[in-house]
Amino acid sequence: MPYREIDLNVSKEVLAMQKEAHEFAKKVMRPVGVELDKMPDPAEVIAKDSVLWDAFKAYREMDLHMLQMPKALGGMAEDLDPMAAYLMGEEMGYGDVGLAVSLGVSNMPFNFAALFQHVPELNQMAHDYCEDKEGQMIGCWAITEPDHGGDWSLGGEDPKCGPSVVGVLKGDEYIVNGEKSAWVSNGTIATHAVLHVGLVPEKGMAGSGLAIIPLDLPGITKDKPLDKMGQRPLNQGSIIFQDARIPKQYMVIGEEAIEFMVGMGETILAGANGGMAVIYAGLAKAAFDEAFRYSQERIQGGVPIFEHQNVKLKLFKMFTMVEAVRANSRRMALYNAANSDAPSGTHAVAAKCLATEMATFVASEAMQIFGGYGLAREYPIEKMYRDARAGMIEDGVNETLSLAAVDFLV
Repeated sequence: MPYREIDLNVSKEVLAMQKEAHEFAKKVMRPVGVELDKMPDPAEVIAKDSVLWDAFKAYREMDLHMLQMPKALGGMAEDLDPMAAYLMGEEMGYGDVGLAVSLGVSNMPFNFAALFQHVPELNQMAHDYCEDKEGQMIGCWAITEPDHGGDWSLGGEDPKCGPSVVGVLKGDEYIVNGEKSAWVSNGTIATHAVLHVGLVPEKGMAGSGLAIIPLDLPGITKDKPLDKMGQRPLNQGSIIFQDARIPKQYMVIGEEAIEFMVGMGETILAGANGGMAVIYAGLAKAAFDEAFRYSQERIQGGVPIFEHQNVKLKLFKMFTMVEAVRANSRRMALYNAANSDAPSGTHAVAAKCLATEMATFVASEAMQIFGGYGLAREYPIEKMYRDARAGMIEDGVNETLSLAAVDFLV
C-alpha cells in the first residue's frame, strides 16, 4: 500500500510541486549523493568533473534557487505557499541531506543580497545569481570559528564569546583578519558569503555585524575540504582572512546598525534550526521507506521478514516516529512562515532536536532490519545512518541549542 499522506487542504499546485521535487530527490540527488559519498578523498567530491556539479546545475535548471527570491527578480518569495516551501525542503532531505544543506546554503548570500537592492553591488549580485543556471555562483554562511560555535548561542555580550574574525573600518573599507572554521558549509567551493564579523569586540556577539561579500577579494584564502564521517557530499572547509579588504557597502549590518544584532538570537535560531528540522524529517522518512521496502523483499524462514512480528513492531514504531517528526516540523515551519517578524526559535530548536534524534533512531532501526546488509555500502542505510548522526551536532550541538532555546520560554 502506498504511504498515505493525511495533510488536508493541500492544493493541486502544491502537490504537483512536491511530486516534481520528489522526482528530483530520487533520480538526481540520491544517486549523486551515493556516488559522492563513496569517494575516498573529499577533494574528488569538488573536482571539476565531479557529479556534484550535475546536481547543482539540475537544481538551478528547475529554478529551485529562485524560491526565496523576490518577484521583481523572477522569484516566488511573495507568493510561495508555506506548505509548498515545507514540502520542497522535506523532499530535498529525502533525496540526500548533505546535498540538501549544500544547495540550501548556496542560496543564502543572494537571498540576503536581494533585500538590499538599493546597494548597486548587491543588486547586481542578486541579478547575476538569478540568471545563473550552471551553478557557478555558490554561497556559504561564514559564521563558525575554530574557537567559537556553540558558545555563541549562550554568550550574549560576554567579550570572551565575541567573534575572533574582526573587522576594522579604515576609510571606505573594512580590514578583516581571522579564520572561519573547517565546518563552514560550502566553504571551499563558495564564491560568495554572508560573513559574520566582530566590529565592537568588547560587546561580544552584540558587537558583531554582517557582510555580503564575493570571496575573490584580496586577502581571502580557503583551506582544503574537510574529511568527515557523514554528509560527505556536503563540502565543508575553512576560510581565512589576512588583512582582507572589504568595501564598506558590503557591510549591510555595520556599527551604525549594531543594535540590530541585539535580540536577533531567537530569529537566527528559528531560521537555521527550522530548516534543519525540515530536511531531517525527510531523511527519517527515507530511512523508513528503505526498511519497509526491504522487509517485503528479504526472505528468511521461507517468508518475507515483514511477516515476522518483531520486524512489524519495529516498522510501526519507526512509522510513528517519522509521522511525529513530520507533523511537528510542519507545524513549526508553517507558524514561523506566518510570523516571520517574530518566529519561535524555541519551537524550531525543539523540532531540530526531535528530527535529528529521530532520524538517527529510525536509520539505526532500519539498519537492524537490514541485518548484515545494513552495514554494507551496497545499500543506502549505512550512509543514511552516518548522515543522520551528524545532524545532532550540525548547526549547533543539540544539548547547547536546548539550553539556549529554553531561556526563551521564560
